[in-house]
Amino acid sequence: MAFHEVPIESLEFNPFKKISKQWMLITAGDEKKSNTMTASWGGLGIMWGKNVATAYIRPNRYTKEFVDQTDRFTLSFLPEEERKALNYCGTVSGRDVEDKWAAAGLHPYPVDGTTGVEEAEMIFVCKKLYHQEMKPECFDAPENDERWYPEKDYHIMYMAEIEKVLVK
Repeated sequence: MAFHEVPIESLEFNPFKKISKQWMLITAGDEKKSNTMTASWGGLGIMWGKNVATAYIRPNRYTKEFVDQTDRFTLSFLPEEERKALNYCGTVSGRDVEDKWAAAGLHPYPVDGTTGVEEAEMIFVCKKLYHQEMKPECFDAPENDERWYPEKDYHIMYMAEIEKVLVK
């Protein structure tokens, strides 16, 4: 089944459930080389008059290298039948396997100079607008620093304009 573009205003879903319970794949790279990782933290909203997504990536994640090298990345939302692939992409680094895509049973989907996931039900094509490292001195609730960052491997927050929404 092919993807087609839909207006973002036509979407009807609970972003809290979609991201935290169903998860998403953050993917970047081109037709020659790309990588994907599972994320259950992120957000959707409005910033600078634009529809935006925020994605959080730890500095040691291989996908971060791909996100940093390009202007765009995708957020792909997969059906529940792909839970095993989502688990795999959240626990295995593309640095450690020859072909993470094949091992996960997924296929890269080239779109607008970046890559999404062919098995997705929905893909957001995102153009980076801003990124910033989370810093320990910025925690207003220090218990979150203690709980989530015992290794001090603070996420990088990427804010990106959702340029296109593709659905099957």
